[in-house]
Amino acid sequence: MTTRELFNNIMHYGEFDRMPVCHWGGWTETREQWLSEGLPEDVSEHDYFNSVSIGEWASFDVGLYPLFEEEIIEETAEYRVYRNADGVVCKEWKGKSCIPQYMDYTLKDGKSWPEFKKRLQPDPARIPEDLDERIERAKASGSPIIVGTGSMIGWIRNWMGVENLAYLCYDDRDLLAEMVDTIATLVCWQLDVVLPRVQADVGWGWEDICFRTGPLVSPQVFKECAVPGYQKISAKLSDYGIDLHLVDCDGKIDDLIPLWLEGGVNVMLPVEIGVWGADPAEFRRKYGKELRIFGGINKLQIAKGPAAIDAEIERRLPLMRQGGYVPLPDHLVIPGTSLEDYKYYLQQIRALRF
Repeated sequence: MTTRELFNNIMHYGEFDRMPVCHWGGWTETREQWLSEGLPEDVSEHDYFNSVSIGEWASFDVGLYPLFEEEIIEETAEYRVYRNADGVVCKEWKGKSCIPQYMDYTLKDGKSWPEFKKRLQPDPARIPEDLDERIERAKASGSPIIVGTGSMIGWIRNWMGVENLAYLCYDDRDLLAEMVDTIATLVCWQLDVVLPRVQADVGWGWEDICFRTGPLVSPQVFKECAVPGYQKISAKLSDYGIDLHLVDCDGKIDDLIPLWLEGGVNVMLPVEIGVWGADPAEFRRKYGKELRIFGGINKLQIAKGPAAIDAEIERRLPLMRQGGYVPLPDHLVIPGTSLEDYKYYLQQIRALRF
């Protein structure tokens, strides 16, 4: 059974006897540590760990096109300030992995929206010349085939910043809804280009709009402005026989799960455990088998050694046995996780039998 077949059997509550051994990756500092502990530099991590990827993409970018021209504003030995391809002025520190400091935005309100809207239109020039090659590689990989479904709120937050987004939610929800619909329409155009060429397994979107106490936008705003975009995309996926629609969102997602389900999104990733103690099993009890989960393994426990790893896997065994759940660290593997401990985690997942 290929990883693709195994994934689909698990997510559709079919027959399976094991879990896929998925490796997402680690932070740059994590890889540097692993290299110092014996990870070969010239071997792929998947080959070294005998692991599989979380899926293979058979789609193309539906973000801003054309991108804004990057412009260096200031640069020192420690940092650089520049306008990035999203039109955002940010300060990036050199030599360490961290979120930049966002300083100014090209998109701020309705007056600046037309410049972005014209960069979010269908255009044959978006279609890469190697699209068919990408699709064939995805088919040959034996992994789940993914088509991108964009971002209803997360991209907008990136383009205009949290403060401007907050004002927009209060002052002009019609404009926010228009932004979402513009993105959703573009996503559907992309699906109409890609999906006649390949039977994909899952539509895959991204948000990252939640933090440690909940979402950056209220559930009411999300329902009014974002859910219709999700429904439009889910309907298009359904037209092509795709019944798995995933969203990747870190943070405390509890308040948005029922709204994602209303929008046709039925797979959550990575279900970050966090300081708020998210419980994938509780999500299943509350929402039933319609909600699938990809993730939910506390990355912090992997760094604590075999006993903590065994306990974390044991906690997730009931969900694994039910189906509709594939284990994966709840974000990139953190610095401080030894190579041996991570190999032990993968070994324990590989040894599971049902």
